[in-house]
Amino acid sequence: MQVRIYQPSKTAMQSGRANTQRWVLEFEPEAARQVEPLMGWTSSRDTKGQVRLRFDSSEEAVAFARSHGFMYTLETPQEKVFRPKAYADNFRSDRLGRWTH
Repeated sequence: MQVRIYQPSKTAMQSGRANTQRWVLEFEPEAARQVEPLMGWTSSRDTKGQVRLRFDSSEEAVAFARSHGFMYTLETPQEKVFRPKAYADNFRSDRLGRWTH
């Protein structure tokens, strides 16, 4: 059984990085999704697609996958580059571009 271990990225609905520090282990889908003909809902026979396990570190997630005999894929996140900005930088005299309203 294949699982994917990753650290989620921040959502577009938040400006902070809440819920991005923990690692997530989720199962890869084993069965295709079907469209139910009467109501048009999407369903699947694979119930493990609903399970997401959260861990404090990637090592804990990998140890869990190994202990249960799962084949895993570890996706390492890109390093975030933080450049501090100040509102006053918009009005600096040595600014390269033109400043207009």
